[in-house]
Amino acid sequence: MATSDILIVEDDQDILDLLAYHFRVSGDFSITLTENGEEAMRHIKRKLPDLILLDLMLPGIDGYQLCRQLKNDPRTAATPIIMLTARGEEADRIIGLELGADDYVVKPFSPRELLLRTRAILRRAGESEREAKPPNHGWQRHGLAIDPSRHAVFVDKERVDLTATEFKLLWMLASNAGRVMTRGQLLDKVWGYRFDGYARTVDTHIHHVRHKIGAYARWIETIRGVGYRFRE
Repeated sequence: MATSDILIVEDDQDILDLLAYHFRVSGDFSITLTENGEEAMRHIKRKLPDLILLDLMLPGIDGYQLCRQLKNDPRTAATPIIMLTARGEEADRIIGLELGADDYVVKPFSPRELLLRTRAILRRAGESEREAKPPNHGWQRHGLAIDPSRHAVFVDKERVDLTATEFKLLWMLASNAGRVMTRGQLLDKVWGYRFDGYARTVDTHIHHVRHKIGAYARWIETIRGVGYRFRE
């Protein structure tokens, strides 16, 4: 069974040891440990990981800066990132998610929950490449086109870079056009889990997708108090 390569960027040695232990004993992962952003970037240039666990409060380049650099680089833009932080305020979570992070875990955290989230994100990243296709093998309306076979979105024939999570969220809405999808349903189908208090994660990713698809953002309708609907 193939293992996933996980890069852990964390400067607290106790937490680094805790993460290393749980990810190694799970048997599903090959892990690399780094303690700062500069070291992480050197490793990423040598070998692109399947997922990055990223502490925010790092010496030198902090987690926010590193996430921004990775998401602005076409080579690493689609690499999933889970942010780890002791700062649990909503504003901090929103900043992290708006930078393109796929998830945000507040310390102290449950290692079992973190493993669950890691597997869920890796699973949907893989599913993005194998997504079941409608009869026309894609979706297109006017200047917006979604091609699940290539994990690609085009706005007026220009390719737009979406993270694996953003792509699956847009595809889920578009392939269910006309149907209202609750935040809970989207958490289940896109993130692969549902936890109380994480509905705002959906809202933040919707905001990010709308920004990236520009004028076509109006096709994603907000159903107040319920969720979202893609216009038929």
